[in-house]
Amino acid sequence: MLRFALFALLGATTLSACAQPASPTGAAAAQTKPAAAAVGAPGDQRVRAALLQLDPNFKPDFIGAAPFPGFREVVVGGQVLYVSDDGRYLFQAQPFDIHERQVASSEGLLSYRRRLLESAPRSERIVFAPANPKYTISVFTDIECGYCRKLHSEIAELNKQGIAVEYLAFPRMGLGSQDYKDMVAVWCAADKKTALTEAKANGKVPSATSCKNPVTMQYNLGQRLGVNGTPAIFAPDGTQLGGYLPPAQLREALDKRAAEAGRAGGSR
Repeated sequence: MLRFALFALLGATTLSACAQPASPTGAAAAQTKPAAAAVGAPGDQRVRAALLQLDPNFKPDFIGAAPFPGFREVVVGGQVLYVSDDGRYLFQAQPFDIHERQVASSEGLLSYRRRLLESAPRSERIVFAPANPKYTISVFTDIECGYCRKLHSEIAELNKQGIAVEYLAFPRMGLGSQDYKDMVAVWCAADKKTALTEAKANGKVPSATSCKNPVTMQYNLGQRLGVNGTPAIFAPDGTQLGGYLPPAQLREALDKRAAEAGRAGGSR
């Protein structure tokens, strides 16, 4: 799903670059240089000032230290950008830690994601959990998504692996779509777990009912977290583990995240 704020920002970058003369000199060169941030200004403020030059309406959701030196991590419209500490360079990519052999995420970004996820009450999720789960994952799901259906068909095995699954609604076709209406019907059902299972197994959706439901809120939350496909699986620490994973691989990924968190905590 497109993030209009992001594309507007990157579009401003492109237009700015195209508008610059090829070889400015003298006073012209001085005019084309971005205004320097105040000496000694914190990195977050310098980056914020630079981005505001591109778009005065820029409103970041998060700015913090990147997981690698020299850059700040910025979340806008659910998308993660990286901006150099001096506010000059911007790129959008998923950094990979070669040493750790995994996608790099800063603790600041993980903490931001945890806070967002915690804003969705457990009582408004559809939960499939074993008696004493080792891990609890938050999964943004859609009843029409093939891999969402595959993941749900393996709920029993996930529970055997000690994994509790807490579903949040993310109708991929958008608010007001038939997909959205069907998911509202599931979340309004008297037996939500059975309704979700039947909707995913055979497309049987409960009769439309009206109730106070969290589907819109959860969909908007997913957008703020950068969800653009389903299933979107988040580990307890806020790491997005990606899409579908077989139960054994998902347990392995969760074990790895827990071990890394333990090492990080021990090194403080």
